[in-house]
Amino acid sequence: MLQVHQFPCLSDNYGYLLHDPASGETAAIDTPDAEAYLREAEGRGWRITQIWNTHWHPDHAGGNAAIKAATGCTVTAPAGDAAKIAAVDRTVSQGDMVRLGQVAAEVIDVGGHTLGHIAYHVPSAALAFVGDALFALGCGRMFEGTPDQFWASLLRLRALPAATLLHCAHEYTASNARFAVHADPDNAALQAYAAEVTRLRAEGRPTVPMPLAREIATNPFLRADDPALRTRWGGGSPVETFAALRAAKDGF
Repeated sequence: MLQVHQFPCLSDNYGYLLHDPASGETAAIDTPDAEAYLREAEGRGWRITQIWNTHWHPDHAGGNAAIKAATGCTVTAPAGDAAKIAAVDRTVSQGDMVRLGQVAAEVIDVGGHTLGHIAYHVPSAALAFVGDALFALGCGRMFEGTPDQFWASLLRLRALPAATLLHCAHEYTASNARFAVHADPDNAALQAYAAEVTRLRAEGRPTVPMPLAREIATNPFLRADDPALRTRWGGGSPVETFAALRAAKDGF
């Protein structure tokens, strides 16, 4: 059975090590802090054999070269962002597969935050690593993409099995919850979720990973096609509603 080790790094990132006991392989999901990743792997008796990058931003790929130099690992990166990523051995796009031992992960195009952003979905373990495309109760800023592109990306994530556990890259949930309640104040499930987030953060506990089913019910960015939300945010198409929500969150 796959093992996921999650740990905080930098100011608000989460690092992830995905370990396959059967093969002994370990994948670093992004590399925000090379020293932290190497230390965490050593502490568990694991050796990093692969890096799976989700996108090019330095707090996701900045540790590639150092980790590769220390371990000899192979680096897989999104084809659309690879020109900006160090030490890449293989590029992948929508529909490609990567493997950790005999365990397969599907590559999903989730461009919008960056043009080439991808996610890694491991169906056999019901988990996905989504980088900055989707957060608990939020989504990434639209630095490079378009609303049409980003909404299509979120629909691909929303179409995964509802039991999928989503591993995002930042602890942004408290601020996301405040905006989500502003955006969708009549959502009772969201109100309960926001209260739980407040409690978890007061206890110093993480709010991620998060079940996809809960995000579908509460995350306004995944619900831009909901009639009530569309009416509240201008009555436009789902893409227009998503764009309005994203612009509002940028200034919130």
